[in-house]
Amino acid sequence: MSKVQEQLALIARGAVEIIQTKELEEKLAASIKNGRPLRVKAGFDPTAPDLHLGHTVLIHKLKHFQDLGHEVIFLIGDFTGMIGDPSGVSETRKSLTKEEVRQNAKTYERQIFKILSRERTTIDFNSRWMNAMTAEQLIHLSAHYSVARMLERDDFHKRYRDQKPISIHEFLYPLIQGYDSVALEADVELGGTDQKFNLLVGRELQRVYGQPPQIVITTPLLEGTDGVRKMSKSLGNYIALEDPPGDMFGKVMSVSDQLMLRYYELLTTEDLDAVKAMHPMEAKLALAQEIVTRYHGAPAGEQARAEFKQRFSERDFPAESAERKALPAGPMPLVAVLAKAGLAPSKTEARRLIAQGGVEVDGEKVTDGDHVMAGEPGRDYRLKVGKKRFAVIRFEGKG
Repeated sequence: MSKVQEQLALIARGAVEIIQTKELEEKLAASIKNGRPLRVKAGFDPTAPDLHLGHTVLIHKLKHFQDLGHEVIFLIGDFTGMIGDPSGVSETRKSLTKEEVRQNAKTYERQIFKILSRERTTIDFNSRWMNAMTAEQLIHLSAHYSVARMLERDDFHKRYRDQKPISIHEFLYPLIQGYDSVALEADVELGGTDQKFNLLVGRELQRVYGQPPQIVITTPLLEGTDGVRKMSKSLGNYIALEDPPGDMFGKVMSVSDQLMLRYYELLTTEDLDAVKAMHPMEAKLALAQEIVTRYHGAPAGEQARAEFKQRFSERDFPAESAERKALPAGPMPLVAVLAKAGLAPSKTEARRLIAQGGVEVDGEKVTDGDHVMAGEPGRDYRLKVGKKRFAVIRFEGKG
């Protein structure tokens, strides 16, 4: 695999769309040949003080570019934040004050370096060039886009059709976001799928201003803990980067197995085939620990995992009232353990229970009828059979 293809494989991981892939390959090849890193930007309007895992999908993609040696620009839209992004909304957003934007921007700077390298990341603010733009220049910028083109945008089109008001300043939002790419001479811009229109405006404006058009890469909108709607503070289905370790761990553990795989794909660089080969509970524990470790450090990750397992164990396994059985130490098929301990009337019935997902060993469901327990001498194993049968099996002897 060539260096270009190696870079493209990482860049494409979890991406929804690359516009255009061939152009990106050419830019990557030129970057490798000339030793000039690509300028890669992603913009974030500081509309709320805390970032959540949904925001980090883009930040992780920036990290991929950073790991490949490219120049990453984290653009804080302090100017556009005062307008309010009209993407995906059915009515005009409430404008923020300069002070609200400034305070939120400070927390962004603190949070992003949990993922990105502080030394290799450029933080910029689009007020740097927009505050200096004259009314004449703004009129000149506005002349490059028609109202008809703006109304092609889905959210504007729906509001126009439903006779809901659209303020003139909302039309400025995609123009200013597009002009950010001109001001920064971006080679690549990243954004969520809801930002595609704005990102394409950037490509068009760069052509108008005599620059090579940027590559547009869209990333998915991460579903929240409910597994249905996009992660959002207003919907209460979010995992904030500054959630306490225990809360963060518990929220990750609450997601479905299917959503867990999506979090692995979009928030980590783990091999997905290896993850799928793991027991779902173990994979989820590993994911929760990795995420807590990333934002709170390794000791916090280990402690959150230990505390969760303790709570989980106490809640789901009534150790004091469980049956207690002793068996000879040494490896023993689970079907034999169930039968010998009187937890199933026969090995055949034990195998049926296992196949139906009705047996758990130490909190993990076992569905393999040929599963063999290690039978370590002196160790207690917690078995749950069906919904109401609990037993502690101790293997005794030398084995």
